[in-house]
Amino acid sequence: MIKYNAAVSQQPMARGTFSGYASVFHHVDQGRDIVVKGAFARSLKNRGAAGIKLLWQHNPQQPIGVIDEIKEDNHGLFIRGRLLFDLAQAREAYALLQAKAVDGLSIGYNTILSDRDNNTGIRRLLDVDLWEISIVTFPMQAAARIVDYKTSLDRTRWQSVLTRISDLRQSLETI
Repeated sequence: MIKYNAAVSQQPMARGTFSGYASVFHHVDQGRDIVVKGAFARSLKNRGAAGIKLLWQHNPQQPIGVIDEIKEDNHGLFIRGRLLFDLAQAREAYALLQAKAVDGLSIGYNTILSDRDNNTGIRRLLDVDLWEISIVTFPMQAAARIVDYKTSLDRTRWQSVLTRISDLRQSLETI
């Protein structure tokens, strides 16, 4: 099981904003594929965040928001996205995220360059044309998850939460 050590941001996130890993490097997915670091570089350079769509369950007829930030880091393909509440499906996705009924992320892409290990049958994705990321119930890659999600929390309550976290940290340091 992958554990994420997400740092608490000092800035409140907007309602419906989320972040997570749409793909985690060097983890075999259910299709026996592994994505290697650098596989998304060309797509990110050519498309940028605005050129990669945010969909519900890979359905091109159900865009649910926008991707505000996307980058490869040492762990995988990190995204920060935002649900658009004018869309009915985005409101439903929001409710499901709040209930923790869904938290998966999945990528839609075309393979540009790959190789296959003849002994294991595992395909390594070396270069892919990434065109969409979806919030899904069951991701092909178990580690591809939303790791931070913003529900409604006003600035006063946010400051209260940060104060409590700070107090807890200080308490734990004295133990």
